[in-house]
Amino acid sequence: MAEIIVQVEKNERRIALMEDGKLIEYYQENDEDTKKEGNIYIGIVKDVIQGMQSAFVDIGTEKNSFIHLKDILPKVDETKKVPEETIDIKKVVKPNQKLLVQVKKDSNEKKGARVSSHINLPSKYIALLPNTDIITISQKIQDKKEQERLIKLVKENLSNGNGAIIRTSAQNKEEEVIKDIKKVEKKWNDIIHTSIHPELKKPKLLYKSEDIIEKMLMDLTSEPVKKIVVNNTKLKEELEKLKAENEEYKSLKIELEETNNLLSTYEADKQIEKLENRKIWLKCGGFITIDKTEALTAIDVNTGKYTGNDNLEQTIYKVNKEATIEIAKQLRLRDIGGIIIIDYIDMKSQEDREKIENRLKEELKKDRSKTQVEGFTKLDLMEMTRKHICSHKD
Repeated sequence: MAEIIVQVEKNERRIALMEDGKLIEYYQENDEDTKKEGNIYIGIVKDVIQGMQSAFVDIGTEKNSFIHLKDILPKVDETKKVPEETIDIKKVVKPNQKLLVQVKKDSNEKKGARVSSHINLPSKYIALLPNTDIITISQKIQDKKEQERLIKLVKENLSNGNGAIIRTSAQNKEEEVIKDIKKVEKKWNDIIHTSIHPELKKPKLLYKSEDIIEKMLMDLTSEPVKKIVVNNTKLKEELEKLKAENEEYKSLKIELEETNNLLSTYEADKQIEKLENRKIWLKCGGFITIDKTEALTAIDVNTGKYTGNDNLEQTIYKVNKEATIEIAKQLRLRDIGGIIIIDYIDMKSQEDREKIENRLKEELKKDRSKTQVEGFTKLDLMEMTRKHICSHKD
């Protein structure tokens, strides 16, 4: 059973996703956190930089945000799009023009946020893509008939001018998907209505993205959350309100346990402490090491204490296989994002390499974040990418 444990401290929330007593995901939120990724604003174009095919947009934050021409032009099939080099950005946007944008990447000490006019409005069963005719489906739904059924269902119920990404949670659902489409389209219509108000002269936040707990409830499908335990009365009231507003959460239990050691009560604290460890031992006696740099995360696989049997290739494959399972688990647990390079123990057999790659892809299906496995490079390193769940970790 999956449950969320939330320990509220002075200026911090510590959030643990537990499944049958095991820590699956862990996050920390501070009151000072200024996460804006996913937020939708009406912004004002300040400067247009022709040489960079970009513009700076005031969205009401300390630093102006940055938008590229490709994120202003209508989103179309990339195989058919007109080369951006042939388009003059100054003919597309002008200073003081209003622009409806969504934050795609938060600002940091050096740069403002990166924004786009290509909106992605997530809901339980679909993510709405306004102003497109694109309908795509989660790669985790592999049954062809189910893919066709869902695409047909969504096409028939979407309003003209809207596209969608069909989420994994939509599998084997019908009425729920239809209700979800109506719900998220109403949300989008409210955003549009506010954005075109004639008295709106300054940048304004029109939609605030979900917090970590809401995102968990929305995203988790393979292990839906049955219970949330909190140690704070105000948070419990907020979650009860969220539950009342969403029919799909009607069976969700929300419990209050007034203690400062909630994570300890549910035996999550010791598991959290291990997240600081660079080295993770495998059951077979091998181990992996995780080293994060500014550019990428490097994961190294070692045989360690494991000597296996007389067949060296079998020994290597066993360690690599165990490492693969643990790596997928650690990526999710530590919310590691960006470029990830895995240095497996060298395998002579192409068949073994394919088995390891397929096993990694299979294990990553449990991850609610977007992952992309690129495969082994010429140097026999596994390349992959993963998107952070909690963007302020960037």
